[in-house]
Amino acid sequence: MRFTFPLKRSAFNPRHRRKAERAQRLSGALRFAKICYSGFSRNALVFMALPVAAWAEDIPLESQVSEVTLYPQGATVIREVPFSAPAGQHDLILTDLPQGTPLASVRVSVDGAVMGSVTTRDDFVPPRDPDMSAAREAARAEVERLEAALREGEADVRAIQLERNAARARLQFLEQLGEGEAVAGMAPADLREVVGMIGDESLAALRAAHEAERRAEETDRALKDLRKELKAARAALRALVPEKEARAMLAVAVSSEEATEGNVRVSYTIRDAGWTPVYDLHLARDSGDLRIERGAFVRQSTGENWSDVAMTLSTVRPSEQVAPSEVFPWLRRVFDPEKIRPKPLMRGQADSGFAEMAAPQAEAAEVETAQANFDGLAVTYDYPGAVSVATGADRVRLALGTLETQAQVEARAVPLFDPSAFLMARVENDMGELILPTGEAMFYLDGRFIGKQFLQMIPAGGEADLSFGPIDGLRLTRTVLGREEGQRGVITRSSDFTEEVKIEVENLTGQAWPVRVIDRVPYSEQEDLEVEWQATPRASEVDVDGKRGVLAWSFDIGAGESRDIGVQYDLQWPEGKVLR
Repeated sequence: MRFTFPLKRSAFNPRHRRKAERAQRLSGALRFAKICYSGFSRNALVFMALPVAAWAEDIPLESQVSEVTLYPQGATVIREVPFSAPAGQHDLILTDLPQGTPLASVRVSVDGAVMGSVTTRDDFVPPRDPDMSAAREAARAEVERLEAALREGEADVRAIQLERNAARARLQFLEQLGEGEAVAGMAPADLREVVGMIGDESLAALRAAHEAERRAEETDRALKDLRKELKAARAALRALVPEKEARAMLAVAVSSEEATEGNVRVSYTIRDAGWTPVYDLHLARDSGDLRIERGAFVRQSTGENWSDVAMTLSTVRPSEQVAPSEVFPWLRRVFDPEKIRPKPLMRGQADSGFAEMAAPQAEAAEVETAQANFDGLAVTYDYPGAVSVATGADRVRLALGTLETQAQVEARAVPLFDPSAFLMARVENDMGELILPTGEAMFYLDGRFIGKQFLQMIPAGGEADLSFGPIDGLRLTRTVLGREEGQRGVITRSSDFTEEVKIEVENLTGQAWPVRVIDRVPYSEQEDLEVEWQATPRASEVDVDGKRGVLAWSFDIGAGESRDIGVQYDLQWPEGKVLR
């Protein structure tokens, strides 16, 4: 029978060598006691004669996170720890895995010995000392010192207040003494003596109470600075994020014919970590130069702090769909109309045959940037420096390098909705890297911060239109010049509807602009509804981006100039039908 006593600290750490040796001696003693209790005394004598190396020993180890591969949601964590073991069979014990570690995903490899079974446990784990670094120990000691000083100072204040209360009680007694019946019957000489005594004692009591009140206030004022120091010390202690004490345990059986030194490597995948891409997009309006500074926000809530780990960022998304959807057979039937009862629509359900599945920056200093690697499926960024991330607290930003390209700058006008045009940069991603979707995209125009927008994914070779804010000097006006049979609102019961629209673009910026105006005309998918339209001048593009009825005009407008666009459309349908 072999007894196992997993410990937290490494037996080869000088601070904890004695603790490990005591546990090993206790383990050996209990093994021997078990053998004797079973009555096999002869076998016990034989076992006692065996060399010490033949006994199986538990070797407690303390592991650390050495490498992390972060995904947008989730991470693969690698822990490494060296070990030394005498000849024979042993269990390498790690009790410092976070309790939330998905033990089914744990994978172990051992160098320097033959690996046997691997045992994991997330409950009934031997207790471990709470994480207490030197900085945290010093911060806690400072808090305790200030708390003790504050308690002592507040006790002094209460003692002085007791003196004040005693003086007030003496004064109250003297006042009652002067009002008693015994005083009324005294001789004048005795009365003068009593009155003098009461006056002297009352004055002394008042002075004592006043002096005690003054000393209490001075002592309490002196404690204000101490309270501020204590508040700051507590804040400093909280800033040193503690790790969760509850942990999981890992026991690895190893064997070796001779004394050996090796290394244990443990890897597992977690969900409580990830990274978010962040981009700073800088556009130079005159030249069209676009500089994209890439970065990443790193976070983790694993219950332990990562200190000086090698960090790799990956665009692989294991938390999302990793296999294609399956198409099932689609059975259709026909019924007599009278047998079909319409089903009530649920909220948000479409009426269709089936549901569809489905601030200015300073000059940049030199920083460490990650090296991007693209294999055609995903991008990985290997960060060159060590990274530290506190659990549940830190949001660390890493620089991923800078990309540069050329953009086509134009003013885009949508007079149907906007009173002014917007500056747009049309970009083709010829930078050889994927631009990831993110809500952390900051836009700058000529060094001025424009705003924060969601940035859609731009694959390598793809195109995108990026907006860099309004151009207030390009004014837009859209006027309905005439509307026949349209005065009754959106719905009309006549069989003809005609509308004429005038669009005016006015340039008050003092410089020329290439402008792209976008508007629309109605379209129809029914033979009974006929749509005719015309535009002056003719539209440069029809059905923009595949959107039917959307028109675009592209032209240059000089400083102080204005341009007019006329659009007219006519709709006709059979009498008795309703237009929607």
